[in-house]
Amino acid sequence: MKTSKFSIAAFVIAGVLFLANLPVSAQQLASGPAVFHDIYHDVSAPVSTYPDAAPAASTRRIIRPLPQRQVPGVVSGARDQALQPFSLARVSATIGKNFDGLSDSSNGAVGTFVPSDDNIAVGATQVVETINSAYRVYNKSTGASVLGPKQVSSIFTGITGLCGQGATSPNFTDPIVLYDKISGRWVITILAVNSTFTTGNECIAVSSTSNATGTYHRYAFSFGPNLVNDYPKFGVWPDAYYASYNMFTPTSYAGAKACAYNRAAMLLGTSAVAVCFTKTTEFSLLPSDLDGATKPPAGEPNFFVDLFNSTSLHLFKFHVDFVTTSKSTFTGPLSIGVASFTPACSSTSFTCIPQGGTTQKLASLGDRLMFRMPYRNYATHESLVITHSVKTSTAASALRWYEIRTPNSRPSVFQQGTFGAGSTSLWMGSIAMDKIGETAIGFSMSSSTTHPGLGYTGRIPTDPLGTMEAAATIFTGAGSQTGGNANGGNRWGDYSSLVLDPSDDCTFWYVNQYIPANGEFNFHTRLASFKFPACM
Repeated sequence: MKTSKFSIAAFVIAGVLFLANLPVSAQQLASGPAVFHDIYHDVSAPVSTYPDAAPAASTRRIIRPLPQRQVPGVVSGARDQALQPFSLARVSATIGKNFDGLSDSSNGAVGTFVPSDDNIAVGATQVVETINSAYRVYNKSTGASVLGPKQVSSIFTGITGLCGQGATSPNFTDPIVLYDKISGRWVITILAVNSTFTTGNECIAVSSTSNATGTYHRYAFSFGPNLVNDYPKFGVWPDAYYASYNMFTPTSYAGAKACAYNRAAMLLGTSAVAVCFTKTTEFSLLPSDLDGATKPPAGEPNFFVDLFNSTSLHLFKFHVDFVTTSKSTFTGPLSIGVASFTPACSSTSFTCIPQGGTTQKLASLGDRLMFRMPYRNYATHESLVITHSVKTSTAASALRWYEIRTPNSRPSVFQQGTFGAGSTSLWMGSIAMDKIGETAIGFSMSSSTTHPGLGYTGRIPTDPLGTMEAAATIFTGAGSQTGGNANGGNRWGDYSSLVLDPSDDCTFWYVNQYIPANGEFNFHTRLASFKFPACM
């Protein structure tokens, strides 16, 4: 299995490198709208009745290859014009909850995996965590486990297609969990693949109520044979659940696919469709994900953004019409200029993050924007915030971040910055804003003398534009990941998640991985909440 997946990756990487250097004029090529009907839908039994993950097995799996691309336009040795030139006081947000979450052993009889794919969502009374490829439900007030760990795949047991392979199948990856604040529902998704990693199905479950341990409306979607919908990322919007994929054939990259799933139908548990567009020369698009109590203006499209080159982002607008699907549109790209940057680890196949006590380096994923892209509608403006990993003169990786305003009229960067920590590398970031405009980023941190751990930074609206306050530690890892690149020793996270508690719209919750002792296939996760004092 490992050999076949890595041979696929070799073809894919070549394809991505080719597409990344196409001229801008070619970016206008797109296909769609294409309409995909669910191949199955029903209502599950209460997930609390499904068995927990069985005792841990010794099988180790690299669940999927890591397709990457060289970001065009990088100038070797160029100075980062957005690098924060001075330090502010220690971040004023303070930690509330801080506890251990799922670990690689939570996968039970399916075996252990890399990468961790850790993700989190927060509801009124519960917190749901997903990893590759288990999930658990926690009591938000106490942090105590109320369900699990269970395999995400167990939610889909018995349905048609690859999604129904069952809880003992290893062929599930890339889970995402979101809390639909408008309806008070949970959305849990996972990619199911065949044993040769050449065909994929998207499995989507929408809870019937606000209770994450209850019943779910289950759906399976197929985009066709010999196509894998890799690295899915989702966002909640009033008119749809929006998703992005990097599409692959068995031998090449097939484009970035943007899809809108019929949210209204899925909330009811009725037959649903996905309306999709494909951009053959984009990579790792991110859909906007609604935060806060104020919805976007009526009829406003969802926004998709990707890292186009070393000086610009591309923004697309997705308007879906589920009544007359042919009227759906995916317009763009609009080019948004940003300060020039060098992607982290771009000269070393994106694997260069140092760790203490080992020569094994970690992958930065510096070729893409990191999950999520939160959207907020404030009284005076609309904002999107995004982060990704860039190289600095003192560290292998630092955090570049942007706040984009007026995305539906004249999208532009209101502020941007590169936040570093001297010789310590910061990467695997996730960014969000609270209801009064305070911004936070959670991240991984590591150096040649320290083991990987979790940290966070943030800013309040009165801080100078483009700056973050000094970082604080969430948790210090006690080990480094080893094993060699061929055995997945370089795979770290692939994504993490920072979200807001909808109860107060002030409390940030973050999840990321750490290693408890030097080794391989032994990641643990840590969940933490924190809040700025001014947000009430």
